[in-house]
Amino acid sequence: MADNRNKETKKDESPVVELEEKVVAINRVAKVVKGGRRFSFSALIVVGDKNGRVGYGLGKAKEVPDAIRKASQVATKNLMAVPIDNGTIPHNILGEFDAGKILFKPASEGTGIKAAGACRTILELAGVKNVLTKSLRGNNPHNIVKATFNALKNLRSAAQIAAVRGVDTKGLRLK
Repeated sequence: MADNRNKETKKDESPVVELEEKVVAINRVAKVVKGGRRFSFSALIVVGDKNGRVGYGLGKAKEVPDAIRKASQVATKNLMAVPIDNGTIPHNILGEFDAGKILFKPASEGTGIKAAGACRTILELAGVKNVLTKSLRGNNPHNIVKATFNALKNLRSAAQIAAVRGVDTKGLRLK
């Protein structure tokens, strides 16, 4: 009987991926009611494993810790894979969302992440080591985060493009 218990505990022990989370923005909002103002908070969180998976979430609550917890849960549900090629992105890409517009360019080894604010946080948690970015429009963190995720979602690796074109990946010459 003891052997069965050990087997059951081994089944429950699944490899848990360590996700790191960072707060991008916390906003206090007020609702004006008859008795005065009612304050609540919204939190924008980015989570990632620094190995090609990253996600973001927005949580709203009466208290900051609750908003952060809700946003973290949403972010872990919305994880997406980012193709990383030798520590950088595979190709140039432009991400847009509402007024946010951001340009990404691959960079050579040793360049680092040349980005600011929310975009830097996302790229660090995704595991990108070298990239150049330029915010072309907007500075609202919500729009920048969504524009960045739009760009990362549209990135395709050389293998994915070769599969779509029906080309053998062995014939590709990679840098």
